[in-house]
Amino acid sequence: MSAVRIFVPRDAAALSVGADDVATALAREIKARGLDATIVRNGSRGMLWLEPLVEIETARGRIGYGLVQAGDVASLFDAGLLDGKSHALCIGRVEDHDYFKRQQRLTFARVGVIDPLSLDDYRAHGGLIGLEKARALAPAAIVEEIVASGLRGRGGAGFPAGIKWRTVLEAQGPQKFIVCNADEGDSGTFADRMLMEGDPFLLVEGMAIAGLATGATRGVIYIRSEYPHAIATMREAIAIARRADLLNARFDIEIRVGAGAYVCGEETSLLESIEGKRGQVRAKPPLPAHKGLFSCPTVINNVLTLAAAPTILAEGGKAYAEQGMGRSRGTLPFQIAGNVKRGGLFEAPFGLTLRTLIEDIGGGTASGRPLRAVQVGGPLGAYFPESLLDTPLDYEAMAAKAGLLGHGGIVVFDDTVDMAHQARFAFDFCAIESCGKCTPCRIGSTRGVETIDKITQGQNVEANIALVKDLCTVLTDGSLCALGGLTPMPVMSALTHFPDDFRRSALHAAAE
Repeated sequence: MSAVRIFVPRDAAALSVGADDVATALAREIKARGLDATIVRNGSRGMLWLEPLVEIETARGRIGYGLVQAGDVASLFDAGLLDGKSHALCIGRVEDHDYFKRQQRLTFARVGVIDPLSLDDYRAHGGLIGLEKARALAPAAIVEEIVASGLRGRGGAGFPAGIKWRTVLEAQGPQKFIVCNADEGDSGTFADRMLMEGDPFLLVEGMAIAGLATGATRGVIYIRSEYPHAIATMREAIAIARRADLLNARFDIEIRVGAGAYVCGEETSLLESIEGKRGQVRAKPPLPAHKGLFSCPTVINNVLTLAAAPTILAEGGKAYAEQGMGRSRGTLPFQIAGNVKRGGLFEAPFGLTLRTLIEDIGGGTASGRPLRAVQVGGPLGAYFPESLLDTPLDYEAMAAKAGLLGHGGIVVFDDTVDMAHQARFAFDFCAIESCGKCTPCRIGSTRGVETIDKITQGQNVEANIALVKDLCTVLTDGSLCALGGLTPMPVMSALTHFPDDFRRSALHAAAE
């Protein structure tokens, strides 16, 4: 009889709340009791409010125990942990949990299920089927599957991935590159990190498929330095893939680690950084698809975009396109964060509303106070009031409300938030993170901070509010990239939906 497998996440979120201590305590208890059990360090299921989530493999399925601490381990064994018996921390079969079973997991199907660094485990759960099918197709046919899927870049612009791949396929150059943008810097986002830590071979497979589709022979994954666990996992996965001949002279991947500049999430700044230069925005044209990394044709997609390719090739572009709404096809791993009871990752087709995600799935605010604002799309995304919570989460519906879906990060605020302060934060963030190349972003953001400060101090409030609006127009129309160009979105949404906060701050200042 094989040993019972106990799963303990190695995901950074789980590690931050004691998962390593739990794994150590489990190993110690197994040895002391002479039990036949092995510990598998898996990824996170995405139910982050339950981490560390320990799972036991039983004939009935995987039984979960949530919020486990090292001090709970002895009592878990006493209660019959290896048989999946009842305990105060038991949540039952993980797949039956309401948060989990309501999802449509395509990209994250294996995350939290497998040993991330076991290629055998990856194959056993459907891995490499997409790559094998891609190898039987001509490059143009692979591209057409991506086009048929309706896959759009899972970042700010939502540009169709298939069009980008086709452009690189048709471009001429001595070398072609696949660059994965893993510089996940938006507030409230963690899907890229979770996938790299929980299913790294999926990204390797997706990049290999992109290489076959475009004629690229080299891949680069640009990961932010704040993700040490993801960096280590991806490096080990790449080494395993090389030993298995999945990566070789025909297509290989290297890791480049960024220094943490937010602007390097912009594709041309990212290319400059990879080339060893200061991370500054390039003027376009030429587009990276024509002249990208080292002036060669380059596909630049983020982690979630490339990780969708294996599923599309395995199941067909049309099957993938059946999920979603309008021009937003497939699924998106929404990341629920901030002041919310059940924060975590929830993968579902486009079209869910903010209200469903926050109030139903997320359980409302963690503080129990009324919800006041939700920011979607990172620090450059709009702040939506409660009246806009029924907006469907798709690219066009969000844009119609002057919002941004971006990478799917959702940050919740209760009624204690000061939206004038949040508007100031947007300007300040832009000022700190600006690459400095263009004047509207470099100077306009600093002037924005100063002007918001004057408003909150009660100085010429109406005139300065008008000045903020003028600054936002200059930033939108004159910035070289989306950092300056989108900073007005959170500022203007705060002014539009929460105007009283700006005048209230001024009145408080005057009263003092």
